[in-house]
Amino acid sequence: MSGNEQERRLDALLERFKEDSGEYRDLEVPDRPEAKRRALRSLMNIRMPLPMDGATLRLQDEYLSARAREKGAVGVEDIPTVAERYSGDVPFAGKLSLWQGDITRLAVDAIVNAANSRMLGCFVPMHTCIDNCIHTFAGVQLRAECWRRMEALRGRFGADYEQPTAVPMLTDAYNLPAKKVIHVVGPIVEGPLTGAHERQLADCYRNTLDLCAESGLRTVAFCCISTGVFRFPAPRAAQIAVAATQDWLAGHPGQMDRVVFNVFKDADKALYEALFSGSVRQK
Repeated sequence: MSGNEQERRLDALLERFKEDSGEYRDLEVPDRPEAKRRALRSLMNIRMPLPMDGATLRLQDEYLSARAREKGAVGVEDIPTVAERYSGDVPFAGKLSLWQGDITRLAVDAIVNAANSRMLGCFVPMHTCIDNCIHTFAGVQLRAECWRRMEALRGRFGADYEQPTAVPMLTDAYNLPAKKVIHVVGPIVEGPLTGAHERQLADCYRNTLDLCAESGLRTVAFCCISTGVFRFPAPRAAQIAVAATQDWLAGHPGQMDRVVFNVFKDADKALYEALFSGSVRQK
């Protein structure tokens, strides 16, 4: 695929999403590829889960699939296990991995999204949260599917229904290299960290792994649930993530091939490396 073809798709999508937005149909965008990509992402971020014509969706899918190829997919065969990389005595080291990078590059059975209780993704243009990133590169179909799922749940439980903490939801991944996305709402820490917060976070990992097993998904990549705007202290979150996963693996032999802990920040990578090298004792 030529760069000119991808630029043509970008230009066409930008015009279609501007027109679709109504409010921003006259938006002026600098004639630079990066500025156009930022504008398109922003228009996708703010778009409500409304129907979109098939031609535009096909063009979006072609564009996002090409973007995914440009970034390069990373499979579990490309990621060393804890046993291969670290010297600590870590239970299930052959089934655990640590990987630093963009979770939307991972070609695993499922990636985990740190969602909010509305389950519709992040509407803040160009926000750096993982919810925004996943919805952007999956495409607008992901928000539409989440909306349909939530509408069905509101039909059962009432118009005010929001997704409870630690109850995962499985969706397709659309233009991501992963097969599925599992959306889960982590605990929000508004004051001191409590035992209830810790149990809820552990449940996020256990319940997600339960859903993987029920759905025949054998490789999963977890993001750092709740450690961003939900304010769960990152060091304790890493301990809980690893311990809950190891406990689940102990109780479900043979049901998962690989669990990847995906981090983006150097500080988070260091926390997991300390756990896997044995320099931090698990609690």
